Amino acid sequence: MTKIVFIGAGSRVFTRNLTRDILTFPAMADANLVLVDTDAERLEFARRAVDSIIQRGHYPAKLETSTNRAAALEGADIVIITINANGVDVFRHDVEIPKQYGVDINIGDTRGPSGIFRYLRTIPAMLDIVHDIERYAPNAYLLNYTNPMAMLCRTITRESKIPMVGLCHSVQGTAEMLAGWIGAPMNEVTYTCAGINHMAWYLNYKWNGQDAYPLIRKAITERPEIYNEEIVRNEMFLNLDYYITESSGHNSEYNAWFRKRPDLIEKYCTHGTGWNPGVYAYIVTEYEKRLVNPDEENKKWLADMASFSLERGHEFASYIINALLGGDPFEFYGNVTNTDLITNLPQNACVEVPVWASRKGFSPVHVGALPPQCAALANLSSSIEEMAVEASLTGNPRLVFQAILHDPLTAAVCSMDEIHKMVNQMFEQNKQYLPQFSHFVA
Repeated sequence: MTKIVFIGAGSRVFTRNLTRDILTFPAMADANLVLVDTDAERLEFARRAVDSIIQRGHYPAKLETSTNRAAALEGADIVIITINANGVDVFRHDVEIPKQYGVDINIGDTRGPSGIFRYLRTIPAMLDIVHDIERYAPNAYLLNYTNPMAMLCRTITRESKIPMVGLCHSVQGTAEMLAGWIGAPMNEVTYTCAGINHMAWYLNYKWNGQDAYPLIRKAITERPEIYNEEIVRNEMFLNLDYYITESSGHNSEYNAWFRKRPDLIEKYCTHGTGWNPGVYAYIVTEYEKRLVNPDEENKKWLADMASFSLERGHEFASYIINALLGGDPFEFYGNVTNTDLITNLPQNACVEVPVWASRKGFSPVHVGALPPQCAALANLSSSIEEMAVEASLTGNPRLVFQAILHDPLTAAVCSMDEIHKMVNQMFEQNKQYLPQFSHFVA
């Protein structure tokens, strides 16, 4: 019986979807599923959802819940992490303080000043989890879904030998979106994608072996509804010639082109029709909506479980676990250490590349060099992430400031002195959550 432990199981969508997918594989139908969360109420909702899946699917799986992480991890084969270290009352300051200095943030969970402070708060909890895995489940594989993906995964690989990969749905999600735009069935599409999390590039995208980029360019330039679906990413493609992963909302924050002036935000970030429109503080307002009537939200969510499809979805995790247990080898896109996999990104940084999972473990694929116009942007973000990781592990607040100093959007809006004041204000706001720092003046 395979033991699979979910840390942060109160993350309802992931826990529900991942357990559904896992149980569809015969090798895991009798798995021992252990849900772990510090929030007992959310944990109970997750338990009821997973139990519904087990009962409706007539699976012989065993289900446990626990708020005791150490006991839950004992003897685990697979550990999946989907934690959120702090609630909206904490992370809202990650976007609200930069806004005081003119830095207009949409989501703020990945990079930039908001992503870095989210990382600084999250990494102590992540390393505690990793050290517990080393102690209680030394043979386990770790799958991480928690953001900011690149910085967290990079830190874990520096501090632990636990075999780990970071997972994000943006590669397969964008590939499906592009296929839909040109009318291509996904089973006829192939591609190679590489870069860093949320900033990986389709180095090629083919339909039945033929380059499909001309069709994608034609769809974007001739069909306004497609251009307007992903304005930021479509502009990046039209100018950089390669399509980027993750939403326009995210990517509007990662560079200096779209959010540095109100007129640019209005033109490029406000009227898109895809997921995560580029409005200010989208992630804060979305969380606040859910808090208006949580009891009603909970009832609706549980009622929806009765009609929740038991058909396997498209997240990579279940296929990866099946391959690790001896099933068919599976190729996916994962976040791993750059051991010369992408030759023009920083060595040992966290990169997103094709990875094979099999009984042997994880085998990343060598990609080579990114196109220079793509590498320039990815290199800057990756170097900033390296600074933030070093700052966290050494307790150096000045290096945090220097990392944010180079953030493209922040640098496009603020002077050095303004960035210095902003970072110190963010340190002051977060000081109770940053045990790795002995002082907070950057």
